[in-house]
Amino acid sequence: MSDTADTALPPEAAPGPDGLPVLGSYLESTRDFFTFRDRVAREHGGVARYRVLGQDVFLLTDPDAIQQVLVTENEKFVKGELFQQQLRPILGNGLLNSEGEFWRRQRHLIQPVFTPRRIADYAEMMVDRTSATADGWADGEVRDVHRDMMGLTLDIVARALMGVDIRDRTPAIGAALDTVMEASAGGTLLDLLPQRLPTPSRQRMSEAIASLDRIVDELVDEKRQALRAGDIEPDADVVSALLTAEDDDGDRMAAEQVRDEVKTLLLAGHETTALALTFTLHLLAHNPEVEETLLAELEAELGDDDAGFDTVRDLEYLDKVVTESMRLLPPVHGILREPTEDVTIGGYRVPEGTPLSISQWTVHRDPAHYDDPLTFRPERWTDEFEADLHPLAYFPFSSGPRRCVGDRFALLEAKLVLATLLRRYSFEAVDPVDLESHLEASITTRPTVPVQMRLHER
Repeated sequence: MSDTADTALPPEAAPGPDGLPVLGSYLESTRDFFTFRDRVAREHGGVARYRVLGQDVFLLTDPDAIQQVLVTENEKFVKGELFQQQLRPILGNGLLNSEGEFWRRQRHLIQPVFTPRRIADYAEMMVDRTSATADGWADGEVRDVHRDMMGLTLDIVARALMGVDIRDRTPAIGAALDTVMEASAGGTLLDLLPQRLPTPSRQRMSEAIASLDRIVDELVDEKRQALRAGDIEPDADVVSALLTAEDDDGDRMAAEQVRDEVKTLLLAGHETTALALTFTLHLLAHNPEVEETLLAELEAELGDDDAGFDTVRDLEYLDKVVTESMRLLPPVHGILREPTEDVTIGGYRVPEGTPLSISQWTVHRDPAHYDDPLTFRPERWTDEFEADLHPLAYFPFSSGPRRCVGDRFALLEAKLVLATLLRRYSFEAVDPVDLESHLEASITTRPTVPVQMRLHER
């Protein structure tokens, strides 16, 4: 519940770290991103305040406060200036960062693309592409599974979007998206320079965005021509559906908007799933007893058959494994919001425009919600445990009206890929590096080192 404004304490009364003069907590919050947020929450509570370059930032890790922002009073909050600075140059006015009535219109147009019937149609393709990827591997070789999963999920989402094989373009798309994600991590003093001033990182970002725009424009134009020629049906794939979708007034998306939505779906549709797969394979490699239990389930439920849309629903332990992986190592580490009016959160007045940092990373690892939270334990996800868990103590896909539109697509893909790969190979961790100490906070939670594993054919 939202607190009443007449009893609210001023924002400066909220607890938090002192920080440095002028810079505040800028250096610590960027250089040691995850540790900083964990420490602030632990020492100052679920609604805490710190300063960055003279700007108040509220860190929210209390599930009630998060529920207020994302669900019960969501209409009072937008993604805000910080979020737009990160994503608008990349994704334009795509679904991920558009707001208000325009966002609602776009969501209405895109939602039918992710109905259960449409998602079921992608299942066989997901398994086929995963098998084709595994066919190119060899027993005993060492591979960077993060790189492999990025390539695989980009291939899958591109086929779902375009309905065609675009592997000749996926390396260029993947390289552009990688550059964008790496540049978005920031964290250097050069990032404090005015946006109009070029820096090496901004130059790389600009070139990557231009390359991505050019490729996507070409792909969309090819699809548009195929529709005009009658070579494909209007709902043959996601891009066809976007090009032919009409709102209640009979209007279609502008060409630039279609491009923005395709870029958004390309980025969101492969990056987070690739990370979920990478982290799950990493966790299984370090928890062989979990892998053994999972393999027994796959054998018992599938026999010699491939996993599919219908059969994957019977893989209950696989579901627990993916859920626990996304709890312990959430691909999206946090969410940004800003209030559009003065609000009261956790007893404190939060002025309009104040950045709110909502941390899945910290909430998912809070001992107040999870016993032994740093242990990978899929068995914790019983019906009883979930019934007692606060709904905003686990939110890898966000929550409320702006919950990820492709969450069911991503979960189906992750489960089908894992079921397919794990029956063919075991993955042995080669590099003893602690992965958690080599993660960076870009738009997503990214490894800064190769995640190397040796393949063992089963």
